[in-house]
This record gives sequence, structure tokens and C-alpha cells, in this order.
Amino acid sequence: MSRYRAVLFDLDGTLLDTAPDFAWCLNELLRRHGRPPLAEAEIRAIVTDGSAGLVARAFHCTPESPGFEAVRAEFLAIYADNLSRHTRPFPGIAELLARLGASGTAWGVVTNKPSRYALPLLADMAFKPAPGAIVCPDHVTNPKPDPEAILLACRQLGVAPREAVMIGDHRRDIDAGHGAGTVTVAAAYGYLDAGENPAAWNAHHCIASAGQLHELLF
Repeated sequence: MSRYRAVLFDLDGTLLDTAPDFAWCLNELLRRHGRPPLAEAEIRAIVTDGSAGLVARAFHCTPESPGFEAVRAEFLAIYADNLSRHTRPFPGIAELLARLGASGTAWGVVTNKPSRYALPLLADMAFKPAPGAIVCPDHVTNPKPDPEAILLACRQLGVAPREAVMIGDHRRDIDAGHGAGTVTVAAAYGYLDAGENPAAWNAHHCIASAGQLHELLF
């Protein structure tokens, strides 16, 4: 049996390694504009900054620059058509979800990725069992780091926040979990900003790989 009645995951950098598709799509955008590609390692380091951060880095501009929103929209259109070209669960995640299902433990996703991308991406992954809750920023008034999304996921799963654990690779995930009253786990294997120290987020636990979740949750 799991130690918790429900397990909640952030999506990008925690449940799924989406950086390869962000890299492919950003470099496809650069190719269309006659610009040289960026290394995947450089892109991986800024995935957490979202589409605006990726486009700003790639084109050496700011969101206030002329034409920025048009280029960002072009990037998002490319991404919408290539959500799962190279994206895969982090090692150990599929086995963990199967184990949660076998033990009767609910699981869900709480993400700041809009549902336009998160829902079809998760459908493409075809996890068994499927998530019992998927909460995106367009489902709530205040996304993470506000606890609203986690509280909604707990209601959808029929558990009290104190019976759940929130796992994420960004401080906002941990802050949201604390605000909701869940146990929190910092995923130090995820998409960390340069110089970021997950141990400083005050999570209840900090893990270096997704495989460590087996011992932590059971």
C-alpha cells in the first residue's frame, strides 16, 4: 500500500521529459526564420520559463519587442502539432503509476501547462491507469504557486490534502503544496533554473531521480 491516498505530479520536468520536443519545435521555428539551432541542453535549462522565455532566448528579444507575440504564436502552433514526438515519461514513472494503480492509490496532474497542450499530451502517453484528475491553469482562477489547483485536484480525487503528496520540479509546486496542506516532494531531476537549489525550497523530501519515488511513496 502507498503511504498516501493520492499522488499529484507537476507535468513538465516531473512526470514527463518534454524538453526534447520543446527543443525540436524551437529549432524548427529558428530554421523557418533562417537562424541557427540551439543546443538541447541550453533549451532544457529554460523550459521552465515557458514559451515566452524560450522565444525570448532564441530570438534575443523581450516580450515587449515588436512582433514578439506573432513569433510566440508560431512557436505554439508548431508545438501543438508535435506534442509527443520525442516526449517520454521520466525513467521509473510508468512503473510507478502501474504500482499506484495496483495499490488503489489515486493519482493526478496539477500543471501550469494550458489544457490545450496538457490534455492531448497526456492522452498520447496512454498511462495505465489514467490520471484521475488533470488540473490546468485554465481550470482555476489562480494557478500555482497558489494552492487552488491542488485543492481542486484533491476534491476531484476525493481525498483530503493531508492525505496527498505533491511532486514538482519548481519552487511554485512546493509553495502550492504547502499552501494546500499536502506533503511535498522536490524533483531535483527536473528543469531547474541555473543556480537553483531545490533543497532550499523547504519541501518535505527532495529526490534526485524519479526512481526514488518508489521507496518514498511505498
